[in-house]
Amino acid sequence: MSRNDESPSPRADEAPGPLLAAARAARAQAHAPYSRFAVGAAVQDEHGRIHGGCNVENAAYPQGWCAETSALAAMVMAGGRRVTAVAVCGVSDQPVTPCGGCRQKLREFAADDCPIWIVDTETVLGTHTLGALLPFSFGPEVLAPKLASARYPPGGPSAGGPAEPDARREA
Repeated sequence: MSRNDESPSPRADEAPGPLLAAARAARAQAHAPYSRFAVGAAVQDEHGRIHGGCNVENAAYPQGWCAETSALAAMVMAGGRRVTAVAVCGVSDQPVTPCGGCRQKLREFAADDCPIWIVDTETVLGTHTLGALLPFSFGPEVLAPKLASARYPPGGPSAGGPAEPDARREA
C-alpha cells in the first residue's frame, strides 16, 4: 500500500484485551496534577511484549511528556524496535487520540497499517491506523538511503570503512 492510500481501520472487536488493559492501567498512574487530564498508552512490540506509559506533567509545562512517549521509551529500554499495535486511554467528551507529536514519534517505530485503539476506562471508542491518523508522513525510510550512503563505504559497514561520514569526501 502506498503512503498516499488510506489504511483500513482495525475493527473494535479485534482489540487485544491485554493491550487495552495495559493502557487503562497506565492511565491510573498518570502524573497530571495541573491539567487533571490523565492519559495512558500501551504499545505492543515485534516480540508481542506490551509496554505501558502515562503522561507526566511538570510545573514547567513544556517539560512534561505524553503517555505514548512514555510507552515508546519503555519499549526501547526493553529492546523493542517496532510497534505492531497501540492503545490510548483517556476520558473526555471526545475520543483521546495521539497528539501530532506522538503520531510522529509512533511513526518512527510503526508502519502505516499499525492499529491504534482509542479507549476510555470501559469502552473502545474508536479504531484507526497510524496511516489514517498521520497521512503522507515522514518516516525513517525517507532518510535511510541518505544515511546509508553518507555513513558507510560502498558495500556497507562490513566493508571496513569509517562508521561516520568520511571528512575527506568531496561535497
